[in-house]
Amino acid sequence: LFSMAANVLEEDSMEQDIESPVTIHQPKLPKQAREDLPKNISKECAKRKIQRYVRKDGKCNVHHGNVRETYRYLTDIFTTLVDLKWRFNLLIFVMVYTVTWLFFGMIWWLIAYMRGDMDHIGDSTWTPCVSNLNGFVSAFLFSIETETTIGYGYRVITDKCPEGIILLLVQSVLGSIVNAFMVGCMFVKISQPKKRAETLVFSTNAVISMRDGKLCLMFRVGDLRNSHIVEASIRAKLIKSKQTKEGEFIPLNQTDINVGYYTGDDRLFLVSPLIISHEINQQSPFWEISKAQLPKEELEIVVILEGMVEATGMTCQARSSYITSEILWGYRFTPVLTLEDGFYEVDYNSFHETYETNTPVYSAKELAEMASRAELPLTWSVSSKLDQHAELETEEEEKNQEDQNERNGDVANLENESKV
Repeated sequence: LFSMAANVLEEDSMEQDIESPVTIHQPKLPKQAREDLPKNISKECAKRKIQRYVRKDGKCNVHHGNVRETYRYLTDIFTTLVDLKWRFNLLIFVMVYTVTWLFFGMIWWLIAYMRGDMDHIGDSTWTPCVSNLNGFVSAFLFSIETETTIGYGYRVITDKCPEGIILLLVQSVLGSIVNAFMVGCMFVKISQPKKRAETLVFSTNAVISMRDGKLCLMFRVGDLRNSHIVEASIRAKLIKSKQTKEGEFIPLNQTDINVGYYTGDDRLFLVSPLIISHEINQQSPFWEISKAQLPKEELEIVVILEGMVEATGMTCQARSSYITSEILWGYRFTPVLTLEDGFYEVDYNSFHETYETNTPVYSAKELAEMASRAELPLTWSVSSKLDQHAELETEEEEKNQEDQNERNGDVANLENESKV
């Protein structure tokens, strides 16, 4: 009874300790660092969706907020207009021309009104500033004809209006500037290489498998057009949050993934689809990641393909990304290139297809350690055999020495007996 009562008291005290409020003073951390603190959550809640940094279509999933220095956009108004969406760009295009025509049309009407041309409509003895200008509508039409150099010949400026001649010069110069700016903006927007990047495709998944006895991370790229990308190059970045040894939290830290920078394999001749390979070695960020650990990692691989468009000479960039659920361990890409009668044919139906292959589930670090352990017994056996051989030689020498001593002793005894 005494032991049962003691157990009950201990349970009550534990419940009181659990239910009692405890105030924990945590240091003031950034928002991202606070969100990444460990929490007591269930396994189902722990499997949250990874937020992409770069979407599959290449668009960056980043929004800029609290930008106070908005005047900087106006200092580079040309780039601002080019970056706008098409609906806003067309709206600004129409509004600029309409406002310009209305502004100069109003001035032409004011000149005619101030000179009294409106009061002498139909008077053949009166020389107006602009012939056949009888209201604001006709002044607006004359402004359009002047700026666009249509020249119907019905409304014509006369030589008795110096202020009209000056206004004609000003409108012609400003109209040329507006035409050059707006038409140039539309031309640049139409000829942007973003549309060319849509014909550069990346495989839906990346794979990890053995290649030439080494564990490699691979993905496939291809060009759908017959015109080539000149000076094409490929890069890859690992996007993963990290915490430094000093406790600094770095969200979305970028680490370079070597895809052949030192060997020149990152310079592509992109005529047919190519498989880009990253060897997982000691310098690789995947050195310690195994098949079981890969789904637990919150990382994203961003791949960037750059080059010049052969037709226009403009630089083109295509992007894509792979999260952990899109990295297949133990798979390879299905071949898409076949030799036909006099040419090579690419089957893009199999571009994204993969097939399973025998691949160890261990990390590259563990494979290297196992390979080193497998080599150790061989070195031990060789050294032990050498030692045994040396010991046998020393034993044989000792036996030979003993036999020689025994023979010498026997010879001495025989000499002594002969003397006696």
